[in-house]
Amino acid sequence: MLLTDARVVLTGATGGLGEALARKLAKGGASLLLTARDPARLERLACSVNGPCSVLATDLTATDGVDRLAAAARHFGANVLVNNAGIGGFGLFEEQGWGEVERILTTNLAVPVRLTQALLPSLRTQPAAVVVNIGSAFGSIPFAGFAAYSAAKAGLRAFSQALRRELADTGVRVVHVAPRAIDTALNSLAVRQLNAELGNASDAPEEVAGVVLAAIEDGCAERVVGQPERLFAWLNGCAPALVDRGLRGKLATIKRHAGDRTIAAELIQS
Repeated sequence: MLLTDARVVLTGATGGLGEALARKLAKGGASLLLTARDPARLERLACSVNGPCSVLATDLTATDGVDRLAAAARHFGANVLVNNAGIGGFGLFEEQGWGEVERILTTNLAVPVRLTQALLPSLRTQPAAVVVNIGSAFGSIPFAGFAAYSAAKAGLRAFSQALRRELADTGVRVVHVAPRAIDTALNSLAVRQLNAELGNASDAPEEVAGVVLAAIEDGCAERVVGQPERLFAWLNGCAPALVDRGLRGKLATIKRHAGDRTIAAELIQS
């Protein structure tokens, strides 16, 4: 799909990746409907975006949040949905309260699934449409200290693949993009410290946004950002025991950072 033909609903628009996506999409000629929870930040972003842009402040985890956005998207004539909103959740699983786990699962999995279902009838009326789900490398390489987060992102990947196959005879494409760590506020201090100690690579939001735009334009269905991550994702699918052994050597470091609940339990929504 040409970006000049795209009418994009972007969730989590005020996060680091969301802002980068909004700017790049607008620069490419797309029309935007931006959504996030904070109305002031949304308005500031809309004023700084160079192109047609409207906003809707809503909490997608609230009872009527998805319904409000779906109605606005239908009125907008959306033909692209980018499910970008998400939260992190680094911590030892047995130490996380159920409310925290539920919020991770709801925001990262239930919300994009619900929103996609709500918009699908109107997307199918478009000559061509795209659903983009922003996953994570941890959806293919589940990581210690990220049990609930990995579960949500693995579910989002499976949902993307299943829906893509279900819609193969329609004009709606389903794209799944799995970034590795991104240099945004979604990463708590504990996560940044862990990545630094383990030598995990991270990418600028603008780089990941470029990958998302390319996927919208070129029709690629699956993208994992980062060459080592692509290799490990393949290896985890073929020989998970090898990944088990490799991560076991890092477990003490992961537990040390995950166990500091003053910083590890931080949850920041895009």
